[in-house]
Amino acid sequence: MLSCGSDQIKKTLKKEIKMKQTLKTIIRNVKSIKGNSLAEFATTTALMATLAATAAPKLSEMSEGTKAEKSRNEIDKIIKQAGSFYQDKADEEGRGRFPGQSKFNKQVGGSSYDNSDASSGGTSAALTNSLTHNNEILMDLGLNGTDGWQKYSVSPVNSWISVFGTSNGMASGTQGVANCSECSDEWLPMFGDEPLESKFQDGHYAYSVVAGGGSGDDVFPPVLYVVDVENAVDFNSVLEP
Repeated sequence: MLSCGSDQIKKTLKKEIKMKQTLKTIIRNVKSIKGNSLAEFATTTALMATLAATAAPKLSEMSEGTKAEKSRNEIDKIIKQAGSFYQDKADEEGRGRFPGQSKFNKQVGGSSYDNSDASSGGTSAALTNSLTHNNEILMDLGLNGTDGWQKYSVSPVNSWISVFGTSNGMASGTQGVANCSECSDEWLPMFGDEPLESKFQDGHYAYSVVAGGGSGDDVFPPVLYVVDVENAVDFNSVLEP
């Protein structure tokens, strides 16, 4: 009887010891799981912070790149419409001109000059006038060794005209861009009276036309330049018929 009771006690003790060992194992595993979870959480958090820090500039660059692409596309639209306008006026008036020009030999923007004299001497003077105007524009575009017009709040060399009117999205403090209602009145209908606005905060579409001149075999056409004043060096296009 004592032997049987002793054996029973031993079995009970073994069961208790086994249960304790099992509990310790479970607790140890739980602690291990919690530790790993915290470690993983900390690692994930650190990675997310690193990704956020590195991704933000990239996203900003993508945003700027998208704005730049959009600006160039809008300038291309303006140039395309100007080309159609020029051809229409050539058919209607006998000689092509751009929006804002009363005739092909009148400038838009730039310093005032007169290319109306179609004599030999007058044509020679007209070429000089137009070359001077063209060189001023090239200076703003940074195409003649200068830094060019890279900031809207800095005065350009050439005097520019707003394509759709200064009241349509031009930033306060923009230098060198004037309003011309008769000019925008010819531009706006080509775009369904919906002005194109630059995606840049300080951007705005401006243009200038170098006057043509001469007559007969000595005639030369006007030249159109369009820029986004966000940075005329980076965002510009030209149309010479």
